[in-house]
Amino acid sequence: MPSSPRISLAEMARHQGGGLSSAGTDRWSVDAHPTLADLSECLFFSPGDGRIWLNDQRMLLIHSRSMGTLRRELIDQLGIDQARGLLTRAGYISGARDAQLVRERWPDADPSTILMAGTRLHTLEGLVKVVPVSFSYDPETGRYEGEFLWHNSCEADEHLAAYGVATAPSCWQQVGYAIGYVSTLLGHLVIFREVQCRAMGTAHCRVIGRSAELWSDAEEDLRYLNAQDFVGSGMLASEADASAEDGAQGAGEQDDDTDLVTALVGTSSAFNAACHLLNRVAATDATVLFTGESGVGKERFARMLHQIGKRAKRACIAINCAAIPETLIEAELFGVERGAYTGATQSRAGRFELADGGTLFLDEVGTLSLVAQGKLLRVLQEGEFERVGSARPVKVDVRVVAATNEDLAQAVREGRFRQDLFFRLNVFPIHLPPLRERRDDIPLLMNHFLKLYGQRHGIAVRGFTQRAIQALLNYSFPGNIRELQNLIERGVILAQGHPLDLPHMFISGERLNDEVLSLALQGETGMLAGKSVEKSVEKSVAHPTAQGLLDVLRQWRQEAAGEAAALTLPEMERRLIAEAIERAEGNLSAAARLLGISRAQLAYRQQKGQG
Repeated sequence: MPSSPRISLAEMARHQGGGLSSAGTDRWSVDAHPTLADLSECLFFSPGDGRIWLNDQRMLLIHSRSMGTLRRELIDQLGIDQARGLLTRAGYISGARDAQLVRERWPDADPSTILMAGTRLHTLEGLVKVVPVSFSYDPETGRYEGEFLWHNSCEADEHLAAYGVATAPSCWQQVGYAIGYVSTLLGHLVIFREVQCRAMGTAHCRVIGRSAELWSDAEEDLRYLNAQDFVGSGMLASEADASAEDGAQGAGEQDDDTDLVTALVGTSSAFNAACHLLNRVAATDATVLFTGESGVGKERFARMLHQIGKRAKRACIAINCAAIPETLIEAELFGVERGAYTGATQSRAGRFELADGGTLFLDEVGTLSLVAQGKLLRVLQEGEFERVGSARPVKVDVRVVAATNEDLAQAVREGRFRQDLFFRLNVFPIHLPPLRERRDDIPLLMNHFLKLYGQRHGIAVRGFTQRAIQALLNYSFPGNIRELQNLIERGVILAQGHPLDLPHMFISGERLNDEVLSLALQGETGMLAGKSVEKSVEKSVAHPTAQGLLDVLRQWRQEAAGEAAALTLPEMERRLIAEAIERAEGNLSAAARLLGISRAQLAYRQQKGQG
């Protein structure tokens, strides 16, 4: 019996859902799409309303010297380390956005060309001319390595103009861009380093990029991606880190957040704003109220607040107010004296006593009854309470940190929450944004959870397929970080060493956004989203930028012989737009995808056609 042919992991990944296959300098052609001309067509000027677009991302055209002035003032005012961090994070976000653009516009492009598209966009945006020396990506190991030369770096020019010849590499924003682009594209962290810089007197800059695990000292590079020193401790998670993080959860937690093993990882502006507030209030004893949807990491932020505060060496006790019956909440908070009620055979300290000298975290504080709210208010005002069954006051020194996923101000207006308690808790509010508002952090979180659960379950991980990356970056995440964590843990277990794909993660009825349904991802992806792609997009426009539009023109010719041939180009454009909008049932985003343009371009062409 003949043996069956061997199928490589890379081939299997392609069969399972379009994973990024092997890529390298030897596979790259300068003529492959997207070419520089293709990318240039995504740059769209709308001078009438003061906007410039790169596909559907708004861009700015500003003077290089203006950026140089800003750069110099950041360095002079903040110091070189903080300025470098700010610029690296800004570059990271720019690279991540460009990776998303390329992935959405050219989902079927050759992997080598997709990787190289970032270098072309970097050049198109006027930052630097990028020349590849070599690069390679192996999907079987998930490893990336590359070397590039940078010519005419605007960042190096501005550093030379401001400070003269530098003693260290200075193209920080551009390094951040490279990290953001490749990491977002591959779904795992890739670190780039500038090893030669024109600002130091060399003819050009030389940059080396490798998967984070290939660097022995990547923590130093990651430091500049983090707005605060306490951020990102888990981005290169090890088995020891995971165990330590579990052990740090502390006694007394009775909430789903117990299992939220989420390091504070992120670089988005919304995340950084919350981290700055956390750092500002940590050194005080002020009461902090964390607000935000379920699963955004309120307990993780509360524990970090304790860890970086002056009470770090004392206990951090947590209680989920929603998980304690109303009849028991007083005993849980304040303790019980022996003989207070039937079954109270011995005295027991409550959470306030256990947290004496440290921090007490009250999760879901909005669920407390009005009676319990009154007793909590007294402790916050007086710093003392009595155990259940005792008249002896107990004094404590506790920093109270609370969290809620509901609008307490609205609850006050409705009479469900005491106004005086609200003011006591709302001394220093910190709102934690939902994950859909910090999408730039998703690639970093994906990398963190992939490593964490691969090591925890003893399973070799191979990254994500391209359609899985696209889905995760566009998914609305109603469960926020907790849901992302669960999806990836589930995927690690089911993929068993293969690239994580949609069927490994979205198996519990999760509904993908319509935006995830690119026209290259038909069939299984559409069914996962709860609707068939073929139902909403006719087969004739399965490839809209080519065959689909030709079919529309042929249809016009059949319906009105000779009329289409006589159409002017503007009239043809108007009819194509109208046809696309009709086929997309009025959904402008879907219509734009049918036409192969961005929604902003569609809106502009509509306005121009009506003028």
